[in-house]
Amino acid sequence: MTVDVVVLGLGYVGLPLAHEAARTGLTVVGFDINSNVVDGLNAGHSHVDDLSDADIAEMREAGFRATSDESELTRASTIVVCVPTPLASDGSPDLEAVTGAIQTVARQLQPGQVIILESTTWPGTTEEIVQPLLEETGFTAGTDFHLAFSPERIDPGNPTYGIKNTPKVVGGVTPTCTQRAADFYRQFIDTVVPAKGSREAETAKLLENTYRHINIALVNEMARFCHELGIDLWNVIDLAATKPFGFQAFYPGPGVGGHCIPIDPNYLSYTVRTRLGYPFRFVELAQEVNSGMPLYVTRRAQDILNEDGKALRGAKVLLLGVTYKRNIADQRESPAVPLAEDLRAGGANVSYHDPAVATWNLPDGDLERVPDLEKAVADADLVILVQNHTAYDVEKLATLAQQFFDTRGVTTSSGVHRL
Repeated sequence: MTVDVVVLGLGYVGLPLAHEAARTGLTVVGFDINSNVVDGLNAGHSHVDDLSDADIAEMREAGFRATSDESELTRASTIVVCVPTPLASDGSPDLEAVTGAIQTVARQLQPGQVIILESTTWPGTTEEIVQPLLEETGFTAGTDFHLAFSPERIDPGNPTYGIKNTPKVVGGVTPTCTQRAADFYRQFIDTVVPAKGSREAETAKLLENTYRHINIALVNEMARFCHELGIDLWNVIDLAATKPFGFQAFYPGPGVGGHCIPIDPNYLSYTVRTRLGYPFRFVELAQEVNSGMPLYVTRRAQDILNEDGKALRGAKVLLLGVTYKRNIADQRESPAVPLAEDLRAGGANVSYHDPAVATWNLPDGDLERVPDLEKAVADADLVILVQNHTAYDVEKLATLAQQFFDTRGVTTSSGVHRL
Protein backbone atom coordinates (compact mmCIF):
# COMPACT_ATOMS: atom_id res chain seq x y z
CA MET A 1 0.00 0.00 0.00
CA THR A 2 1.38 3.41 -0.99
CA VAL A 3 0.88 6.72 0.82
CA ASP A 4 0.50 10.09 -0.85
CA VAL A 5 3.17 11.82 1.20
CA VAL A 6 5.71 11.24 3.94
CA VAL A 7 6.61 14.46 5.76
CA LEU A 8 10.12 14.18 7.14
CA GLY A 9 10.52 16.45 10.18
CA LEU A 10 7.44 17.12 12.33
CA GLY A 11 8.16 20.54 13.80
CA TYR A 12 6.69 23.99 13.24
CA VAL A 13 6.85 23.52 9.46
CA GLY A 14 6.30 19.82 8.85
CA LEU A 15 3.40 19.18 11.21
CA PRO A 16 1.09 21.95 9.90
CA LEU A 17 1.88 20.77 6.36
CA ALA A 18 0.98 17.20 7.30
CA HIS A 19 -2.21 18.44 8.97
CA GLU A 20 -3.41 20.34 5.90
CA ALA A 21 -2.60 17.46 3.55
CA ALA A 22 -4.40 14.96 5.79
CA ARG A 23 -7.53 17.07 6.22
CA THR A 24 -7.75 17.36 2.41
CA GLY A 25 -7.92 13.59 2.09
CA LEU A 26 -4.33 12.65 1.28
CA THR A 27 -2.81 9.68 3.04
CA VAL A 28 -0.02 11.07 5.21
CA VAL A 29 2.77 9.54 7.28
CA GLY A 30 5.00 11.71 9.45
CA PHE A 31 8.64 10.74 9.99
CA ASP A 32 10.83 12.08 12.79
CA ILE A 33 13.95 10.79 14.51
CA ASN A 34 12.73 12.20 17.85
CA SER A 35 10.90 9.35 19.57
CA ASN A 36 9.19 11.75 22.00
CA VAL A 37 7.65 13.64 19.08
CA VAL A 38 6.55 10.41 17.40
CA ASP A 39 5.09 8.89 20.56
CA GLY A 40 3.37 12.14 21.52
CA LEU A 41 1.67 12.51 18.14
CA ASN A 42 0.57 8.88 18.07
CA ALA A 43 -0.90 9.45 21.52
CA GLY A 44 -2.80 12.46 20.18
CA HIS A 45 -0.69 15.28 21.63
CA SER A 46 0.48 18.36 19.71
CA HIS A 47 3.83 20.03 20.44
CA VAL A 48 3.45 23.10 18.20
CA ASP A 49 1.47 26.29 18.82
CA ASP A 50 -0.66 26.29 15.70
CA LEU A 51 -2.14 22.81 16.20
CA SER A 52 -4.23 21.62 19.12
CA ASP A 53 -4.69 18.09 20.38
CA ALA A 54 -8.05 18.18 18.59
CA ASP A 55 -6.21 18.89 15.31
CA ILE A 56 -3.97 15.87 15.91
CA ALA A 57 -7.05 13.77 16.60
CA GLU A 58 -8.51 14.96 13.29
CA MET A 59 -5.32 13.93 11.51
CA ARG A 60 -5.32 10.52 13.15
CA GLU A 61 -8.95 9.95 12.17
CA ALA A 62 -7.89 10.71 8.58
CA GLY A 63 -5.24 7.97 8.82
CA PHE A 64 -2.17 9.97 9.84
CA ARG A 65 0.47 8.29 11.94
CA ALA A 66 3.99 9.16 12.96
CA THR A 67 6.99 6.86 12.73
CA SER A 68 10.75 6.64 13.11
CA ASP A 69 10.97 3.69 10.72
CA GLU A 70 12.69 4.98 7.59
CA SER A 71 11.51 2.00 5.52
CA GLU A 72 8.12 3.76 5.45
CA LEU A 73 9.63 6.19 2.94
CA THR A 74 9.64 3.51 0.27
CA ARG A 75 5.82 3.64 0.17
CA ALA A 76 5.57 7.38 -0.49
CA SER A 77 4.63 9.01 -3.78
CA THR A 78 6.05 12.29 -2.43
CA ILE A 79 8.55 12.99 0.35
CA VAL A 80 8.72 16.51 1.83
CA VAL A 81 11.77 17.37 3.94
CA CYS A 82 11.11 19.95 6.69
CA VAL A 83 14.12 19.82 9.01
CA PRO A 84 15.87 22.68 10.88
CA THR A 85 18.65 24.71 9.26
CA PRO A 86 20.32 26.71 12.05
CA LEU A 87 23.55 28.69 11.88
CA ALA A 88 26.85 27.09 12.83
CA SER A 89 29.08 28.69 15.47
CA ASP A 90 31.00 30.59 12.78
CA GLY A 91 27.81 32.03 11.28
CA SER A 92 27.72 29.72 8.27
CA PRO A 93 24.61 27.63 7.46
CA ASP A 94 24.48 24.33 9.34
CA LEU A 95 23.15 21.74 6.89
CA GLU A 96 23.75 18.71 9.09
CA ALA A 97 20.04 18.04 9.54
CA VAL A 98 19.39 18.48 5.80
CA THR A 99 22.19 16.16 4.69
CA GLY A 100 21.18 13.59 7.31
CA ALA A 101 17.56 13.70 6.14
CA ILE A 102 18.51 13.43 2.46
CA GLN A 103 20.82 10.49 3.17
CA THR A 104 17.86 8.81 4.85
CA VAL A 105 15.73 9.50 1.78
CA ALA A 106 18.48 8.22 -0.52
CA ARG A 107 18.64 4.88 1.30
CA GLN A 108 14.92 4.37 0.61
CA LEU A 109 14.59 6.19 -2.74
CA GLN A 110 12.22 4.61 -5.25
CA PRO A 111 11.75 5.34 -8.97
CA GLY A 112 9.07 7.93 -9.67
CA GLN A 113 9.13 9.58 -6.26
CA VAL A 114 8.90 13.34 -5.85
CA ILE A 115 11.37 14.75 -3.30
CA ILE A 116 10.80 18.30 -2.05
CA LEU A 117 13.03 20.28 0.30
CA GLU A 118 11.27 22.98 2.36
CA SER A 119 14.09 23.75 4.80
CA THR A 120 15.40 27.30 4.32
CA THR A 121 18.96 27.32 3.03
CA TRP A 122 21.44 29.09 0.77
CA PRO A 123 20.85 29.35 -2.99
CA GLY A 124 22.16 26.27 -4.75
CA THR A 125 21.64 23.77 -1.94
CA THR A 126 19.05 21.71 -3.81
CA GLU A 127 21.20 21.31 -6.92
CA GLU A 128 24.64 21.20 -5.29
CA ILE A 129 24.02 19.26 -2.07
CA VAL A 130 20.70 17.42 -2.25
CA GLN A 131 20.75 16.29 -5.88
CA PRO A 132 24.24 14.68 -5.76
CA LEU A 133 23.40 12.81 -2.56
CA LEU A 134 20.25 11.39 -4.13
CA GLU A 135 22.00 10.58 -7.41
CA GLU A 136 24.60 8.49 -5.59
CA THR A 137 21.88 5.83 -5.72
CA GLY A 138 22.33 5.64 -9.50
CA PHE A 139 19.02 7.35 -10.14
CA THR A 140 18.87 10.63 -12.11
CA ALA A 141 16.86 13.68 -11.03
CA GLY A 142 14.26 14.64 -13.60
CA THR A 143 14.25 11.15 -15.08
CA ASP A 144 14.11 8.50 -12.36
CA PHE A 145 12.86 10.76 -9.59
CA HIS A 146 11.77 14.41 -9.29
CA LEU A 147 13.44 16.99 -7.08
CA ALA A 148 12.29 20.48 -6.10
CA PHE A 149 12.59 23.20 -3.49
CA SER A 150 9.55 24.92 -1.98
CA PRO A 151 10.18 27.50 0.76
CA GLU A 152 8.05 27.22 3.88
CA ARG A 153 5.94 30.25 4.72
CA ILE A 154 4.73 29.31 8.17
CA ASP A 155 3.75 32.26 10.38
CA PRO A 156 3.02 30.83 13.86
CA GLY A 157 -0.02 32.35 15.50
CA ASN A 158 -1.31 34.02 12.32
CA PRO A 159 -5.12 33.74 12.44
CA THR A 160 -5.58 34.71 8.79
CA TYR A 161 -2.95 32.93 6.72
CA GLY A 162 -2.12 29.25 7.03
CA ILE A 163 -0.87 26.48 4.78
CA LYS A 164 -3.93 26.39 2.52
CA ASN A 165 -4.34 30.08 1.64
CA THR A 166 -0.68 31.16 1.58
CA PRO A 167 0.69 31.02 -2.00
CA LYS A 168 3.29 28.25 -2.40
CA VAL A 169 6.44 28.88 -4.44
CA VAL A 170 7.88 25.76 -6.11
CA GLY A 171 11.08 25.42 -8.13
CA GLY A 172 12.43 22.15 -9.49
CA VAL A 173 15.84 21.19 -10.84
CA THR A 174 14.10 20.57 -14.19
CA PRO A 175 10.81 21.92 -15.59
CA THR A 176 9.25 18.49 -15.17
CA CYS A 177 10.34 18.42 -11.53
CA THR A 178 8.69 21.81 -10.99
CA GLN A 179 5.48 20.55 -12.56
CA ARG A 180 5.36 17.35 -10.51
CA ALA A 181 5.99 19.18 -7.24
CA ALA A 182 3.43 21.87 -8.13
CA ASP A 183 0.85 19.19 -8.90
CA PHE A 184 1.41 17.71 -5.45
CA TYR A 185 0.86 21.00 -3.63
CA ARG A 186 -2.16 21.94 -5.72
CA GLN A 187 -4.04 19.08 -4.06
CA PHE A 188 -4.30 21.03 -0.79
CA ILE A 189 -2.99 24.57 -1.36
CA ASP A 190 -5.07 27.24 -3.11
CA THR A 191 -2.32 28.99 -5.07
CA VAL A 192 0.91 27.44 -6.33
CA VAL A 193 3.50 29.69 -7.97
CA PRO A 194 6.07 27.95 -10.21
CA ALA A 195 9.60 29.37 -10.11
CA LYS A 196 12.14 29.37 -12.92
CA GLY A 197 14.18 26.83 -10.96
CA SER A 198 15.21 25.69 -7.50
CA ARG A 199 17.76 28.51 -7.05
CA GLU A 200 15.14 31.16 -7.68
CA ALA A 201 12.79 29.49 -5.17
CA GLU A 202 15.57 29.31 -2.57
CA THR A 203 16.50 32.95 -3.09
CA ALA A 204 12.88 34.14 -2.96
CA LYS A 205 12.58 32.86 0.60
CA LEU A 206 15.75 34.68 1.61
CA LEU A 207 14.60 37.90 -0.06
CA GLU A 208 11.31 37.82 1.85
CA ASN A 209 13.02 37.63 5.23
CA THR A 210 15.92 39.91 4.32
CA TYR A 211 13.38 42.59 3.41
CA ARG A 212 11.87 42.33 6.89
CA HIS A 213 15.27 42.11 8.60
CA ILE A 214 16.53 45.31 6.99
CA ASN A 215 13.36 47.31 7.57
CA ILE A 216 13.17 46.24 11.22
CA ALA A 217 16.80 47.34 11.60
CA LEU A 218 15.88 50.71 10.09
CA VAL A 219 13.23 51.44 12.71
CA ASN A 220 15.38 49.96 15.49
CA GLU A 221 18.13 52.43 14.64
CA MET A 222 15.58 55.24 14.39
CA ALA A 223 14.32 54.31 17.87
CA ARG A 224 17.72 55.15 19.30
CA PHE A 225 18.15 58.61 17.83
CA CYS A 226 14.46 59.51 18.13
CA HIS A 227 14.75 58.87 21.87
CA GLU A 228 17.78 61.15 22.05
CA LEU A 229 15.96 63.84 20.04
CA GLY A 230 12.76 63.63 22.09
CA ILE A 231 10.70 62.36 19.13
CA ASP A 232 7.92 59.78 19.61
CA LEU A 233 8.84 57.23 16.92
CA TRP A 234 5.64 55.26 17.48
CA ASN A 235 3.61 58.32 16.55
CA VAL A 236 5.93 58.93 13.58
CA ILE A 237 5.26 55.42 12.27
CA ASP A 238 1.50 55.82 12.72
CA LEU A 239 1.63 59.07 10.78
CA ALA A 240 3.70 57.61 7.95
CA ALA A 241 1.34 54.62 7.76
CA THR A 242 -1.54 56.92 6.75
CA LYS A 243 0.09 57.21 3.33
CA PRO A 244 -1.86 54.79 1.09
CA PHE A 245 1.09 53.99 -1.16
CA GLY A 246 4.86 53.62 -0.99
CA PHE A 247 5.10 52.80 2.73
CA GLN A 248 4.76 49.70 4.90
CA ALA A 249 4.91 50.00 8.67
CA PHE A 250 7.61 48.18 10.61
CA TYR A 251 8.06 48.57 14.35
CA PRO A 252 11.07 48.64 16.70
CA GLY A 253 11.54 46.17 19.51
CA PRO A 254 14.05 44.65 21.94
CA GLY A 255 15.56 42.53 19.18
CA VAL A 256 14.43 40.04 16.55
CA GLY A 257 13.52 36.42 17.15
CA GLY A 258 12.18 33.24 15.61
CA HIS A 259 13.93 31.06 13.11
CA CYS A 260 13.55 33.33 10.09
CA ILE A 261 14.63 36.91 10.71
CA PRO A 262 17.78 36.43 12.81
CA ILE A 263 19.01 33.51 10.69
CA ASP A 264 17.77 33.38 7.09
CA PRO A 265 19.37 36.62 5.81
CA ASN A 266 22.73 35.26 6.93
CA TYR A 267 22.39 32.44 4.39
CA LEU A 268 22.28 35.04 1.64
CA SER A 269 25.15 37.03 3.14
CA TYR A 270 27.18 33.82 3.49
CA THR A 271 26.58 32.94 -0.17
CA VAL A 272 27.65 36.39 -1.40
CA ARG A 273 30.82 36.37 0.71
CA THR A 274 31.90 32.81 -0.11
CA ARG A 275 30.92 32.79 -3.79
CA LEU A 276 31.62 36.36 -4.81
CA GLY A 277 34.15 37.54 -2.24
CA TYR A 278 32.41 40.71 -1.07
CA PRO A 279 29.89 41.49 1.69
CA PHE A 280 26.14 41.89 1.45
CA ARG A 281 26.39 45.18 3.31
CA PHE A 282 22.70 45.79 3.98
CA VAL A 283 22.31 42.42 5.68
CA GLU A 284 25.46 42.71 7.76
CA LEU A 285 24.55 46.21 8.93
CA ALA A 286 21.01 45.09 9.76
CA GLN A 287 22.40 42.18 11.75
CA GLU A 288 24.65 44.55 13.68
CA VAL A 289 21.75 46.88 14.53
CA ASN A 290 19.21 44.19 15.43
CA SER A 291 21.60 42.06 17.47
CA GLY A 292 22.58 45.16 19.45
CA MET A 293 19.04 45.94 20.62
CA PRO A 294 19.07 43.81 23.81
CA LEU A 295 22.15 45.67 25.04
CA TYR A 296 20.54 49.00 24.10
CA VAL A 297 17.44 48.04 26.12
CA THR A 298 19.72 47.15 29.05
CA ARG A 299 21.36 50.56 28.88
CA ARG A 300 17.98 52.26 28.78
CA ALA A 301 16.93 50.16 31.79
CA GLN A 302 20.01 51.34 33.65
CA ASP A 303 19.14 54.97 32.85
CA ILE A 304 15.56 54.50 34.08
CA LEU A 305 16.78 53.03 37.36
CA ASN A 306 19.25 55.88 37.76
CA GLU A 307 16.33 58.32 37.66
CA ASP A 308 15.13 56.67 40.89
CA GLY A 309 18.59 56.79 42.40
CA LYS A 310 19.02 53.04 41.91
CA ALA A 311 21.80 51.04 40.31
CA LEU A 312 21.28 48.18 37.90
CA ARG A 313 23.40 46.00 40.16
CA GLY A 314 21.11 44.51 42.75
CA ALA A 315 17.91 45.86 41.13
CA LYS A 316 14.89 43.58 40.76
CA VAL A 317 13.99 43.53 37.05
CA LEU A 318 10.88 41.68 35.86
CA LEU A 319 10.59 40.72 32.19
CA LEU A 320 7.07 40.32 30.78
CA GLY A 321 6.83 37.96 27.79
CA VAL A 322 9.86 35.88 26.80
CA THR A 323 8.68 34.24 23.56
CA TYR A 324 9.83 35.65 20.22
CA LYS A 325 6.28 36.44 19.12
CA ARG A 326 3.09 37.40 20.93
CA ASN A 327 0.48 34.80 21.89
CA ILE A 328 2.61 31.75 21.12
CA ALA A 329 4.94 29.58 23.20
CA ASP A 330 7.79 29.47 20.66
CA GLN A 331 11.02 30.75 22.20
CA ARG A 332 13.37 30.20 19.24
CA GLU A 333 16.01 32.96 19.07
CA SER A 334 13.94 35.15 21.40
CA PRO A 335 15.65 38.49 22.16
CA ALA A 336 14.53 38.01 25.77
CA VAL A 337 17.45 35.60 26.25
CA PRO A 338 20.32 37.99 25.41
CA LEU A 339 18.40 40.74 27.23
CA ALA A 340 18.30 38.65 30.40
CA GLU A 341 21.99 37.82 29.99
CA ASP A 342 22.92 41.51 29.56
CA LEU A 343 20.85 42.51 32.59
CA ARG A 344 22.42 39.79 34.69
CA ALA A 345 25.88 40.78 33.51
CA GLY A 346 25.13 44.22 34.93
CA GLY A 347 24.21 42.69 38.28
CA ALA A 348 20.40 42.78 38.02
CA ASN A 349 18.21 40.15 39.70
CA VAL A 350 16.08 39.02 36.76
CA SER A 351 12.68 37.35 37.06
CA TYR A 352 10.05 36.79 34.38
CA HIS A 353 6.44 36.11 33.59
CA ASP A 354 4.98 34.65 30.42
CA PRO A 355 1.51 33.06 30.19
CA ALA A 356 2.83 30.43 27.75
CA VAL A 357 6.13 29.57 29.45
CA ALA A 358 6.10 27.96 32.91
CA THR A 359 9.85 27.28 32.92
CA TRP A 360 12.28 29.43 30.97
CA ASN A 361 15.35 27.58 29.72
CA LEU A 362 18.26 30.02 29.87
CA PRO A 363 21.86 29.15 28.95
CA ASP A 364 22.97 29.22 32.59
CA GLY A 365 19.99 27.33 34.01
CA ASP A 366 16.22 27.21 34.21
CA LEU A 367 14.11 30.00 35.67
CA GLU A 368 10.59 29.50 37.01
CA ARG A 369 7.78 31.91 36.19
CA VAL A 370 6.75 34.25 39.03
CA PRO A 371 3.60 32.81 40.64
CA ASP A 372 1.77 36.09 41.31
CA LEU A 373 2.04 38.50 38.38
CA GLU A 374 0.62 41.64 40.01
CA LYS A 375 2.66 41.19 43.19
CA ALA A 376 5.83 40.65 41.12
CA VAL A 377 5.10 43.79 39.10
CA ALA A 378 4.61 45.87 42.24
CA ASP A 379 7.73 44.48 43.92
CA ALA A 380 10.10 44.96 40.97
CA ASP A 381 12.29 48.03 40.72
CA LEU A 382 11.72 47.91 36.97
CA VAL A 383 9.28 46.02 34.75
CA ILE A 384 10.19 45.57 31.08
CA LEU A 385 7.49 44.59 28.60
CA VAL A 386 9.42 42.40 26.17
CA GLN A 387 6.48 40.68 24.45
CA ASN A 388 2.94 42.06 24.46
CA HIS A 389 0.81 38.96 24.95
CA THR A 390 -2.94 39.53 24.74
CA ALA A 391 -3.30 38.03 28.22
CA TYR A 392 -1.62 41.11 29.70
CA ASP A 393 -3.64 44.12 30.83
CA VAL A 394 -0.67 46.31 30.08
CA GLU A 395 -2.22 49.59 31.23
CA LYS A 396 -3.11 48.11 34.61
CA LEU A 397 0.32 46.53 35.03
CA ALA A 398 1.97 49.84 34.15
CA THR A 399 0.07 51.61 36.94
CA LEU A 400 1.16 48.94 39.45
CA ALA A 401 4.85 49.16 38.54
CA GLN A 402 7.42 51.41 40.18
CA GLN A 403 8.96 51.89 36.74
CA PHE A 404 7.58 50.42 33.50
CA PHE A 405 9.62 50.18 30.28
CA ASP A 406 7.49 49.37 27.22
CA THR A 407 9.61 48.04 24.34
CA ARG A 408 6.52 47.39 22.19
CA GLY A 409 4.95 50.85 22.15
CA VAL A 410 1.53 49.72 23.34
CA THR A 411 1.05 51.72 26.55
CA THR A 412 -0.49 55.18 26.79
CA SER A 413 -0.20 55.62 30.56
CA SER A 414 1.73 58.66 31.75
CA GLY A 415 5.08 57.98 33.32
CA VAL A 416 5.75 54.92 31.19
CA HIS A 417 9.06 54.73 29.34
CA ARG A 418 8.78 53.62 25.73
CA LEU A 419 11.46 52.36 23.39
